Amino acid sequence: MAGAAIACDAISKSYGEVRAVDALSLTVPEGAVCGFLGPNGSGKTTTIRMIVNILMPDAGSIRIQGRAAGADTKDLIGYLPEERGLYQKMKVGEMLEFLAELKRVPASEAKGRVRRWLERVELGAWADKKVNDLSKGMQQKIQFIAAVIADPPILILDEFSSGLDPVNANQLKDILLDLRAQGKTILFSTHRMEEAERLCDYVCLIHRGRKVLDGKLADVRAAAGKSTLRVSYRGEAALLRQAPGVLGVDDFGNAAELKLSPEAQSGAGVAAIVRFLAPQLELTGCEQLEPTLNQIFLETVGAASVTPPGAGAGAANG
Repeated sequence: MAGAAIACDAISKSYGEVRAVDALSLTVPEGAVCGFLGPNGSGKTTTIRMIVNILMPDAGSIRIQGRAAGADTKDLIGYLPEERGLYQKMKVGEMLEFLAELKRVPASEAKGRVRRWLERVELGAWADKKVNDLSKGMQQKIQFIAAVIADPPILILDEFSSGLDPVNANQLKDILLDLRAQGKTILFSTHRMEEAERLCDYVCLIHRGRKVLDGKLADVRAAAGKSTLRVSYRGEAALLRQAPGVLGVDDFGNAAELKLSPEAQSGAGVAAIVRFLAPQLELTGCEQLEPTLNQIFLETVGAASVTPPGAGAGAANG
């Protein structure tokens, strides 16, 4: 079994009266891709800043590859912050070479690495341009290169696809898959559930500074059961809500996803729904599914939305 690349043990952080992170424990195995999920203000960015040693936890401990997080573990991590930290007046290539050398990449090697990475993200022609000449999406790709240029074993990416159009987001997704194949450990925060679902081995969901769900993505989805019935139909959508065992409907016009009660998830329960709908709607498709990560996210956050007295009220950031 792989060891832990990142291990947070009951870490907490407060800003005045606001408890941003509340006794959070999180383990990311070596070589895993972990999606760190939660609504805005849930404590994601504060947690990440503690892991990369920008902030110190008020309580608890953090270990990176078995060593206490601190100055001597910083070089093990490539960090892409949510806010850009680029030198706007520097030329792109020179700035990346400078950042590589800060991460102990020899100057003789840094130039070649920068050239190869710029070509890989289709920005080779921009090496001699100033950073402030680049679009928001281009700058995000430059920030990504800054995180990976030193070839660290661990990558921590806070909203890595922010500001990217679908084509460029897909390009970085493919690069992350390549890095995973090389054995890198990747922890990334995102509000895009479909992004996490495509990339992750593990997920951790926090809400109001507390962990409410974590584990292997496959196990998380399996534990939720086959609670969704996807139907394609023509007819009156209101009838879908009247079917036996249907708790809710997400309607898209000619297709809908029905949230099923536990009793309705059996073969007999699904058959009863079809018998109810078939005489009244034109059903052209019917498939029982595990819930999407987005559905699990919404249901879990909804269930956790009532916070006991004294618990965290959210984070100042992320």
